[in-house]
Amino acid sequence: MNILIINGSPRKKGLIAQMLGIMREEAEKYGDKVETVYTNDLSVKPCTGCMACRTRVRCVLAEDDSQRVLGMMQDADAIIMGAPCYWGNIPGQMKLMFDRQVYGMMRDTPRFPEPLMKGKRCILVSTCTTPWPFNIWMNQSRGAIRAMKEIGRYAGFKIVKTIERGGTVMHPTLTDKDKKKCRKAIQKLY
Repeated sequence: MNILIINGSPRKKGLIAQMLGIMREEAEKYGDKVETVYTNDLSVKPCTGCMACRTRVRCVLAEDDSQRVLGMMQDADAIIMGAPCYWGNIPGQMKLMFDRQVYGMMRDTPRFPEPLMKGKRCILVSTCTTPWPFNIWMNQSRGAIRAMKEIGRYAGFKIVKTIERGGTVMHPTLTDKDKKKCRKAIQKLY
């Protein structure tokens, strides 16, 4: 299986990176081919909202890393997305990438959008500083998960697992329970 990991965190050694790293190791144990993309390393121009990509089936802006990652997503059997919570949402660089990929993830039709990534399984991971259960109640990590679910839903991904980890300031390291959740999540892709 080809798995694409999209790391939306600017911290390459932070909790999101650690959790995604555990998932990568676990998937590689199964013999899967795994690639990781760090959204903060990408060069992506902002979407202008012209909507021309919806009819042209390509972006009118000059090609950049958003198209390269879109191609990787199209080639993948499964996607794992991880992002810390920024104001109840995903970080801007990650959203910027997805904004530029809309034409390759869904097609406008007269009635409802048609998902173009249908059948791909997806795992979503988020962390935030707000302690549990307030990270859920106050839509912090839940807000980041909601944003990634919305992208996944329109694209046609089957979300097989979500992991939310709150309280990162008071508990800045992963527990054995956190690590176990990450390893176990990979089994949901099969």
